[in-house]
Amino acid sequence: MEYIAYLHKDKNSDFGVSFPDFPGCITAGSSLEEARGRSAEALAFHVAGMREDGETIPKPSTLDDLHGDPAMKGAVAFLTELREPERTVRINITARQSQIAEIDRRARAKGLTRSSYIVQSALQKKIALR
Repeated sequence: MEYIAYLHKDKNSDFGVSFPDFPGCITAGSSLEEARGRSAEALAFHVAGMREDGETIPKPSTLDDLHGDPAMKGAVAFLTELREPERTVRINITARQSQIAEIDRRARAKGLTRSSYIVQSALQKKIALR
């Protein structure tokens, strides 16, 4: 599901993002891309809090719905996808002790956990299927 976000820039400030369907949900970035990139995370975090509080998640507004919204003045509207958190699944793998030690060393060097490192490494590799 995608929600409209407003990108604002005031003089002497970072780029700000707000969501007309979610009052109080805001984020910012020092560049356009940084602000846009943070919008999905801010939206997901806000919606998760609403769910915990038992609040109803609104259906996305359309640009026609927001026509005349004073908050849109001077803003650029763009769509932000609401990414629902996925369930984490525990798996068991088998590897030699020296391989695990090397994985741990590489994970620490990148500031990752063993699990994060293995998943990211596996998804980056393109393995030809036979």
